[in-house]
Amino acid sequence: MATALANIDIIRNIGISAHIDSGKTTLSERILFYTGKVHAIHEVKGKDGVGAKMDSMDLEREKGITIQSAATYCEWKGSDGIDYNINIIDTPGHVDFTIEVERALRVLDGAILVLCSVSGVQSQSITVDRQMRRYKVPRLAFINKMDRAGANAYRVTQQLRDKLAHNAIMMQIPIGSEDKFVGVVDLVKMKAYYYDGPAGETIRTEDVPADMLEEAKTKRLELVNAAGEFDDEVATLFLEDKEVPAETLMRAVRKGCISLKMTPVFMGSAYKNKGVQALLDGVCSYLPNPKEVVNEAHDQQKNEEKVALESTPNKPFVGLAFKLEDGRYGQLTYMRIYQGKVAKGDFIINCVNQKKVKVPRLVRMHSDEMHDIDAAQAGDIVALFGVDCASGDTFTDGDTKVTMTSMHIPDAVISLAIAPKEKAGAANFSKALNRFTREDPTFRVHRDEESAQTIASGMGELHLEIYCERIKREYGCEVVVGQPQVAYRETIQQRGEFAYTHKKQTGGSGQFARVCGYIEPLPADAVEAYEFVDDVVGGSIPREFIPATDKGFKEAVKKGSLIGFPVVGVRCVINDGLSHAVDSSEQAFKTAALMGFREAYAEAKPVILEPIMTVEVQAPEEFQGQVIGQLNQRRGVIMSTESVEGYLQAVALIPLSEMFGYSTDIRSATQGKGEFSMEFAKYQPVPRATQEQMIKEFKEKQAEAKK
Repeated sequence: MATALANIDIIRNIGISAHIDSGKTTLSERILFYTGKVHAIHEVKGKDGVGAKMDSMDLEREKGITIQSAATYCEWKGSDGIDYNINIIDTPGHVDFTIEVERALRVLDGAILVLCSVSGVQSQSITVDRQMRRYKVPRLAFINKMDRAGANAYRVTQQLRDKLAHNAIMMQIPIGSEDKFVGVVDLVKMKAYYYDGPAGETIRTEDVPADMLEEAKTKRLELVNAAGEFDDEVATLFLEDKEVPAETLMRAVRKGCISLKMTPVFMGSAYKNKGVQALLDGVCSYLPNPKEVVNEAHDQQKNEEKVALESTPNKPFVGLAFKLEDGRYGQLTYMRIYQGKVAKGDFIINCVNQKKVKVPRLVRMHSDEMHDIDAAQAGDIVALFGVDCASGDTFTDGDTKVTMTSMHIPDAVISLAIAPKEKAGAANFSKALNRFTREDPTFRVHRDEESAQTIASGMGELHLEIYCERIKREYGCEVVVGQPQVAYRETIQQRGEFAYTHKKQTGGSGQFARVCGYIEPLPADAVEAYEFVDDVVGGSIPREFIPATDKGFKEAVKKGSLIGFPVVGVRCVINDGLSHAVDSSEQAFKTAALMGFREAYAEAKPVILEPIMTVEVQAPEEFQGQVIGQLNQRRGVIMSTESVEGYLQAVALIPLSEMFGYSTDIRSATQGKGEFSMEFAKYQPVPRATQEQMIKEFKEKQAEAKK
């Protein structure tokens, strides 16, 4: 179905992100229902077997979690009577799928940060908030689950201020709480909204209940005061104690929200169908359209100089491929169009490899369904078929030479050895790995030459478990999984000198190179993990051999001599050497640097570093003893414990190597009521006894391999 191109002012590109189980997918299901995109509501863990629209993968429906971000679009008549086009991306909450959130926020103009009314700001809320700040995404906060026991919108709003440093301002106050929650008071229009009918589709508007009038007036004054910072008219009316009209107030809130200096707070219960329509009005009223967001690209012809892109269809085409999926019909490429327009049959150029590609088919995604369209323009999020590219590639019309900045991709923290169970499945196994590594930049696969195993690395146990399950289901190939392997690193603690001579002379031209210098630790705040410094004066090493020594050091830091893991945080300096007119070669200097590094490494007090995770545990208070005991047993350092509404919330720093199997332990210790989430915090040295044990095991392994 071809659609006429919409006016850019009425487009909203939004993402929904939050901590695990805050109700993101339930909320997007309600949005689709109220905007008429689905005609019946299905729950995430519903008994009807259908599952939520946005969780289209079987695995997502079984586990009740979102694994891949899903895109959809809908239309909503805002409070101003205008029909808005909203593109929505529902993202996973699990830290293991953090790349999906990164990708979505990279291409969106606004976001809804969903918070649970009881748990408030949790560890993953903090991560998501950090990602939103990285891409400067304006957001609304939606306090969900207002029907739960212990729901408290005021406390959560305060947490937004304290824990996330937001200028969080309530746009509504709840009418009733917990199981008596029936609606909200809109502080802008000073009206009470009640949600009636089986699916909350009938909105009843009444005056503010008499017993809430005083509180509503106080809260509205707070709102006016906060909005006055962004609009002189509001500030003047506030100082003169005059009534501020709703339109003027909304204009000020919009300015504050788009400038990232204010976070409007909405509330409701998606599960109980209350408050979602008002949030949709808020999306249309306060979040920016594509024109109001600054999108920058790097001009390739002017030394990567930054240029602002204009969201208008009349300018040359610029689009960013932000996500790939291998579907039934080949590769599906999700693209955000930043400038210009694109139609079926157009030719576009991939700026990374200068390849010219034709757009054979253009679709809008509605979760896993595709709706064909003829053309799309700046501000749209669409999908293309038959366009071969990588995630993060920029496309233009060929005349414009610009590239968009790519996404931040976090490092993997855990590895597993994986192999197909039967030899017959090997072809499908490698097909699956090829596909998943292209789709997901945080899922990496390499072959370990020493053990001849295929090693898959990812963001956590769940991440790798899901991929093994998908290989089995989608490719019919059973996978055998080895022991989880933690991504250790090695580093040095002090300076170590080297003066190494490499020579082999057996008649004819031999090999000769001498390198002298030292290695030292990089400062703690260094960005790079390795630095090479050339301090050679007087030509003792000819210039053409300097890059070869750098290569030799780079080879050396790939595998440390303690346990064979990469060496980080090291500066290699060469300051002297010798060469031979005939026998010196690049290879000779590369070998000399490699051996010189090993010589210096031994005296530079090398240590093993291990990844430390921030673990946040929630469990009923009566299990406090067992929970804290378990964290201590796992070499945990307790950072904080607090008690909220009868629930213990503990945050600890724990080495990743101690976290395997923790999910089973916490469930058995808390009768299944405890839950935890973890994310990477930092690297730090392992205890001395552990280090000695690890080195001993590594040497035994090497000795066995030689036999």
